[in-house]
Amino acid sequence: MKNTLSKSASVIAGNMRSPEKVMRLSRMGSSFQTRLSFMRSLTRRISREKWKFEKLLFDLDENGFGTSIFVVHLPDRTYSLIVFTNDIDPDMRSDRVVAEVWDATFNLFDGIPSEADIKRLADNTPKQESGRFSPKELVLARANKSLRLFEHVVNRLSEGRQPNIDLLNSVGYLMRTTAVYGSGKFGCADREKISDRPEAKGAFQIEMLAVYLFRWFTIELVEYIAGKRGESTAVNLDPEISSYLGIGNATGLGMAPFLIKHPVLIHNWVLARETALARVISLKSHTASTIQHFRGILANAVEHVSDWNVEDEVQTGRILRLREDLQKLLSWCSKKENLDKPDIWKRIFQYSEANFSLEGQEITVSLLLEPHGELVDDLTDSMHTSLGTKIDPKMGIKRLNKLLEEYFNWALEIDFDDRENQRRFWYYSDEKLEPRFGDRYSDLGAEQEMPLAVAREVNMLRKQLINFPTDISVGRFLLLHPEFRQIVRRIQTVVRYPYAEIRDNIIQAKTRPIDLLRFKLAFFGASKFDPKSDLWTRITMFQGAPHPGQFGTGQSEEWAFPLKPCTETA
Repeated sequence: MKNTLSKSASVIAGNMRSPEKVMRLSRMGSSFQTRLSFMRSLTRRISREKWKFEKLLFDLDENGFGTSIFVVHLPDRTYSLIVFTNDIDPDMRSDRVVAEVWDATFNLFDGIPSEADIKRLADNTPKQESGRFSPKELVLARANKSLRLFEHVVNRLSEGRQPNIDLLNSVGYLMRTTAVYGSGKFGCADREKISDRPEAKGAFQIEMLAVYLFRWFTIELVEYIAGKRGESTAVNLDPEISSYLGIGNATGLGMAPFLIKHPVLIHNWVLARETALARVISLKSHTASTIQHFRGILANAVEHVSDWNVEDEVQTGRILRLREDLQKLLSWCSKKENLDKPDIWKRIFQYSEANFSLEGQEITVSLLLEPHGELVDDLTDSMHTSLGTKIDPKMGIKRLNKLLEEYFNWALEIDFDDRENQRRFWYYSDEKLEPRFGDRYSDLGAEQEMPLAVAREVNMLRKQLINFPTDISVGRFLLLHPEFRQIVRRIQTVVRYPYAEIRDNIIQAKTRPIDLLRFKLAFFGASKFDPKSDLWTRITMFQGAPHPGQFGTGQSEEWAFPLKPCTETA
């Protein structure tokens, strides 16, 4: 038995994709959600543990302005979403970080708030970063309406009609978040307060819970306003439509530096996904039910992608090629000779690698995981870490040089004497209060560059080490050259975590920051990426996910590749 387990582990290890292949920006920028994504792992936990939901307070005027509290009861504790909706000047509505007013501001509160807590938060939450918060608050966030769809839905429901499906599909959400802060921001609870709670051990689970509850609130809000406007004529949203509505988000450069600053965490995310894929393609046999599941989710993906339309020309071209890839996969799966042989999952994977675009290859990875929840879902428990980087001062320079040669050869191959290889720089804008991506040769601010260019730092370190005695310790070297402390610390740490490093030059002239954004957002579980430039994108969160009242109804609670509702509208 021991030898069998060892052999199985060896087979799985042999089927892992290499970091050199996976951690390239072009592939990272082609990522899709999987069943391991954070939103989907949250909804599985909700279903498994039978969380109970309660609308505790809905104190709104006829226009929907006021205070609401939506509560979720877990087996061992309770969380409350406290929402303040406000009447704002349309000219003041902005998704920028520097905005000062929003349609809705909200907190995720640890427990049930007292009247004093509600009053305190009513005074502070609408101020966002300028407010004062306590460790009772776990998340601070804000959101704006999608005015076009929000008003359309209110008007239709008030008249007793359902919204126009094509308009609904083109937007996908009633409101979009512009920031969701957690982990000790602005006085809210530090991560350590909740890190040992089962529901918080996965990545960003508490933040995702806040967004999930806010999505529920947006449905209740639009139906409430429609009811006030139409009175006896008004109707609620069809359940199929309300499930299709998610929460929007406009994500820019602020998210990108996170990936460089948290290398061990990123390794754990990617390792979980790659291990899941390796487990699946290591299976020798398959069943009729798993094949049926795969073909069903593939059909969903085909329809989902056919409804994915964006204005961005580059992404439009990629979507068109993706549609061709999925049709090829449908054709492959329709041939009996392909389905009757063993190793079907590996053969599907190899077919995609040989014939598809990067987007086609990555959506195939997502599809392959879907029928195998019992084999891969446990990996979500490993997608977190509290480990940071740490210096080993006793290591010798000879050993450090060897680590550079073995693990950072991709960086050492880059010629940084070529101006185009360091044309771009990342900096933090005091004016806009968020990271920016500049041109070193035409923009101001290069002297304020953020330390994110790992490949360049590795090159600079190597040049310094060449002329240094190899018998001296890292500690003594850093006493003489403290400017290398950060990169040495990083190198000594990440060599143990092969998926920790983005194996590309992120300050090269043609770098597209949107590749970093999509990579992270796919792990969150986002869909319908809608690039507005190389610097920011719109997405939809929890689109297709069950609402609180839809868990435990006997229908499937998995929601990969949600489909446009078929409900007829007048």
